[in-house]
Amino acid sequence: MLANQKKFGQFGAATVGKEKDVIVENDLIRDTFSSKGGIIKQVLLKKHYKTITDSAGNETKELITMLDSPENKFSYTLPLSGAESKTINTADLYFADEKKGNEVSFKASAGNGAYFEQKYTLSPDNYTIDYTVHTVGLGNILDGKSKTLPLTWQNHLKKYEKGVQFEQNYSTVYYKESNEKTDYCSCVSDDTQELKDKKLDWIAHTNQFFNTSLIANSGQFVQGVMSTKMTDFKNSNYVKIVESDFGIPLANFNDGKFDMTIYTGPNEFSRLKAFGKNLEEIIPFGSSIFGTINRWAIRPFFDFLSNYIGSKGIVIILLIFLIKMALYPLMYKMLYSQAKMGALKPELAHLKEKYKDDMQKQQMETMKIYREYGVSPLGGCLPMLLQMPIWYALFRFFPASITFRQEPFLWATDLSSYDVLFNLGFEIPFFGAHVSLFTLLWAVSTIVYTYYNMQNMDLSANPAMKYVQYLMPIMFLAFFNNYASGPHVLHVL
Repeated sequence: MLANQKKFGQFGAATVGKEKDVIVENDLIRDTFSSKGGIIKQVLLKKHYKTITDSAGNETKELITMLDSPENKFSYTLPLSGAESKTINTADLYFADEKKGNEVSFKASAGNGAYFEQKYTLSPDNYTIDYTVHTVGLGNILDGKSKTLPLTWQNHLKKYEKGVQFEQNYSTVYYKESNEKTDYCSCVSDDTQELKDKKLDWIAHTNQFFNTSLIANSGQFVQGVMSTKMTDFKNSNYVKIVESDFGIPLANFNDGKFDMTIYTGPNEFSRLKAFGKNLEEIIPFGSSIFGTINRWAIRPFFDFLSNYIGSKGIVIILLIFLIKMALYPLMYKMLYSQAKMGALKPELAHLKEKYKDDMQKQQMETMKIYREYGVSPLGGCLPMLLQMPIWYALFRFFPASITFRQEPFLWATDLSSYDVLFNLGFEIPFFGAHVSLFTLLWAVSTIVYTYYNMQNMDLSANPAMKYVQYLMPIMFLAFFNNYASGPHVLHVL
């Protein structure tokens, strides 16, 4: 005890104890807390499952658990006052617990009525926890020069999805600077973002469809340093390691209090938007015009249709049909222009033969025919270009929206991940160890559509383009073989 007193000062008694678990729950989640460090030890989501596939290809489901990786960290560094400038890590302390209903309080005593407290109150009908840090009587024990408590928060993000590569690429740290747009660390490489002179409204550690967010309520977080580290997900239990180091500002340590909210649950747009802090922007719908289309046009329209149609696959088909009807005027102009170009093809070929030795005359006569028949060479391209923002937005929408997670359609068991026609038993680089039927149908339909379009195109000036058009679907097989099934339905249609 004397050794602990010398090393940990007034907190010496709190370094000795026995770990105890405390559980609170509602209909959505079960939170397990640990008295060692006063932390959340595990969060079990009662409504969400992950799929486990064995070596024979058989699938079973189990409930998702979060924040339960043994390597995780969530601890404060308490700066002791005095010449030696010692610090105490709350991960080394045993907290006395007190539970009242869905409220749990953890106190680490510093003697003489002084203590460091963490209080958690679980919402009765949500994934949120009201979280408060409270220092009482620690003014002479802690060094109050900085008036901040450094917090180290590290998560080893577990694998929950079948398409692990995409899950890794959608997992990162998001954060919101006060009066600034939401930002994030790189999704595809190791990254560190230092915001030591900035104030932060919230920080979120996100998987593809789930997140844990810490939201400041009493002010803003300070001195933030966020980082991500890629893993070899084929040989690791984790898709990414994310860490946030930042400060909790307190007015004083004698009676300092800072209120926060912890959200641990699914990336559901309406739940995240309800915070009123732009937290819904962690859902990777895209940036600029693409994200705007997804958030405020495609998403609400899809949700509206889903209220009346149970199958998400049928909703996708209906949504695409309605979008195509809305875009029909543009599509009609494109097809009309292509038909005109096809009708003029023999005459244009005659001009090329007639003026094959005079390119300038050939171009002049060609443009003359275009004007005479009201044809534009770009008439078939411009309508397609104008449609591209909508189709690209849809392409981003399906793998980002939790709405499609584990939703079956036809032979696909999960519209947010790839479908499997059969497993190869071995892995092909960039292609995978399976064959997706939706991808094959997309490739075939694309080749058929390309063949139809090529009948109305004049490629005599560049015959190689004819083969390039057919090679593109084959080249993209590797990419789409591992992509979400939802976009494949879009492509096939």
